[in-house]
Amino acid sequence: MKAGILFTGSGPILILTTYESFTDQKLVEKLVTKGIKKFIAHTVAIDMVQKKYGVHFSIVMGDLKQTDDLRVLDYDGYHVFNTFSFKEMGEAVYYEP
Repeated sequence: MKAGILFTGSGPILILTTYESFTDQKLVEKLVTKGIKKFIAHTVAIDMVQKKYGVHFSIVMGDLKQTDDLRVLDYDGYHVFNTFSFKEMGEAVYYEP
């Protein structure tokens, strides 16, 4: 499992995914269906995400209605942006069609 912050046109979201790359074509296709066509992604450590989100992380991971390959952990851009420091984010990955 990999965690990442995606900066999109409507603000940052925090996702969990099993894809190795944020630019994997299948992941990109899933994001497009959610209206996300271009983004800047930063990896964040999964153990840090689990610690910061606690019970909410466990609930999202246990939600049987979501697929394992893409789970949105937090779509409140203000909250995501202020929960992580820039030092906690990995290198930027840019995607646009």
